[in-house]
Amino acid sequence: MNIRALLCVLGLLSLFACGDDKKEDVEKPPEPVDKLYNEAMQKLKDSDFKEAIKGFQELERQHSYSPWALRAEIMAAYAEFRDLQFDSAISDLDRFVKQHPTNADTPYAFYLKAMCYYVQITDVGRDQRITTQAQQALTEVVKRYPESEYARDARIKLDLVSDHLAGKEMEIGRYYEKRMEWLAAINRFRVVVEKYQTTSHVPEALHRLVECYLKLGVVDQAQKYAAVLGANYPTSSWYKDSYALMKGQPLPPEPGSPKSMMSKIWPF
Repeated sequence: MNIRALLCVLGLLSLFACGDDKKEDVEKPPEPVDKLYNEAMQKLKDSDFKEAIKGFQELERQHSYSPWALRAEIMAAYAEFRDLQFDSAISDLDRFVKQHPTNADTPYAFYLKAMCYYVQITDVGRDQRITTQAQQALTEVVKRYPESEYARDARIKLDLVSDHLAGKEMEIGRYYEKRMEWLAAINRFRVVVEKYQTTSHVPEALHRLVECYLKLGVVDQAQKYAAVLGANYPTSSWYKDSYALMKGQPLPPEPGSPKSMMSKIWPF
């Protein structure tokens, strides 16, 4: 075969190759939007959250101007929430409410963001930054949509969050009290009494204030908090303990624990 013939053959092969490339480059037509949505929803129901996220995101890509795309954004964030990808979910939800403030799903977006924080709340012995963020996000739901079903649930969860934060203050207050740092302890117990008045920790906080003020010799303040405790929680065991203290009677040690440090320090 001469050189001219060889060049012709190579040229023809090159054309065929380009034709194949062009075929591969042709974008596939978008799949039906309802098919994509239903497939992603099935993955979600099957708890295959990562594939569900991909499915909803693919729907957004193929049908970006469809009303289904907005719904897919929310569902993708929900799938991320279920997959414990909280940071990604929060970021996506923030973008959604910013871009679509009047959308019918926006109230749910605010609620789901709050839930991303709420489910991460840890025990009272750890840092409470997430708890505070949950409180702020739940409060936002109640403030923006007070009559919605999301606000009703948010109010219930806010009570639980407040109780959790109050528990943290009590833990720190007890720590200071054991170290005989009375003023530091008083500051913590007062936060519980003044800021978390509806929580279950208030009776104990009032009693601890009685203890601490007695240790400082500020009897009138101790009497004031004992009176508040008696007026609001007359049947509480904490009131009985405070009453005993104000009468100059030592407190019995708690079951299974050494004698109260307070009774060792304060002569009765």
